[in-house]
Amino acid sequence: MNNAVLNQPNKYDLVKDTLVLILAGGRGSRLHELTDKRAKPALYFGGNRRIIDFALSNCINSGLNRIGVITQYAAHSLLRHLQTGWSFLPQERGEFVDMLPARQQIDDNTWYRGTADSVYQNLAIIRGHYKPKYVLILAGDHIYKMDYSQMLLDHVSSGAKCTVGCIEVPREEAKEFGVMAVNETLKVKAFVEKPQDPPAMIGKPNSSLASMGIYVFNADYLYEALDRIKTPNTSHDFGKDVMPLALNDGVLYAHPFDRSCKGRNTEGAIYWKDVGTLDSFWQANIDLVSEEPQLDIYDQTWPIRGNPVQAYPSKFFYDEPNCKQVDNSLIAGGCMVKNASISYSVLFDNVSVNAGSSIEQSVILPQVKIGKNCVLRRCIIDRHVQIPDGMQIGVDLELDSKRFRISKNGIVLVTESMLHKLNGKSVASEAHLD
Repeated sequence: MNNAVLNQPNKYDLVKDTLVLILAGGRGSRLHELTDKRAKPALYFGGNRRIIDFALSNCINSGLNRIGVITQYAAHSLLRHLQTGWSFLPQERGEFVDMLPARQQIDDNTWYRGTADSVYQNLAIIRGHYKPKYVLILAGDHIYKMDYSQMLLDHVSSGAKCTVGCIEVPREEAKEFGVMAVNETLKVKAFVEKPQDPPAMIGKPNSSLASMGIYVFNADYLYEALDRIKTPNTSHDFGKDVMPLALNDGVLYAHPFDRSCKGRNTEGAIYWKDVGTLDSFWQANIDLVSEEPQLDIYDQTWPIRGNPVQAYPSKFFYDEPNCKQVDNSLIAGGCMVKNASISYSVLFDNVSVNAGSSIEQSVILPQVKIGKNCVLRRCIIDRHVQIPDGMQIGVDLELDSKRFRISKNGIVLVTESMLHKLNGKSVASEAHLD
């Protein structure tokens, strides 16, 4: 056996020595009222999952079973989801999904001030309790399938102390990302955070190489880097502070997502979505009902686990012969549909739709009740909403703009509080936990 094979890192040892930290404290402000009661990673997706289930499932599928989830904004529903759906790992084997909420490590007044600070404030736990050799840091609010163990292998093989996951994006979209340039060995030679004029890739003038917000660190180097940027005049951010530091130290390498992607679209291209706007959230869900969706949620070779509700089967009752029924839709468990038309839509758990109603190209979150003779087109209906008989949404956008929120592309968001205000009711008196 040659020396190159002998010197290859062992994947089992790598994952065993790695701690995963999922940054799940973000509000998702571009989703507006949809994240008023929940952090963006806790937002529902795909009929019976939440966004954070993708990062967590990627970890389990990659053999990474030592996971800490760092929470902050509106964390109740996220924490409850983690407790009920992700508490199955055996602690006696050193496997866990631990929750690391803000305001517990330094003092009562210091919330997490940035992505890097959220890790820095937990260093005592990381060093003293988890004792990892490598730390994998993930964002908890993206939709994708990835084998993180391949990124770990590449990190160790390259001799890097910090590796950043990267993806090719259209240049006009790159201003929302950290953008980098690399050499032939994937060593990062330049890095700029959210540039107004993103640099293009060599030979690809319309594309830029963007950071995915996924990082692998040698633990010792991470501790040192966080200590060096803890001064008050920094942004306490991985992209703005830690990446430039690693670049200057000459230890920053890139990992192209196409090396570890486990979910490709129908054209064979890598699939990665930031559903950070109402339009992108609606579109990513509606795409799932197409004949060949961009994301295969039924792929059991890389399953996305969640916490599905133990509901009764969905029931469809039709006794009107001329009623258009259900076509090209995803319907989760516990739904009750009577003499209603549903087309190109996603209905989450325990939704009821009464006679004469029509739903087209809409995303209906759990426990929504839709009255009789309603019309819903190109809508997002938040959890617990009760649509009164005869209401039309998405038909007259001028009227909708006075009642609800309309996205840039004409998607209508309806929440419980909006309907309460419309009806003159007290929002607090009928508020539900998400």
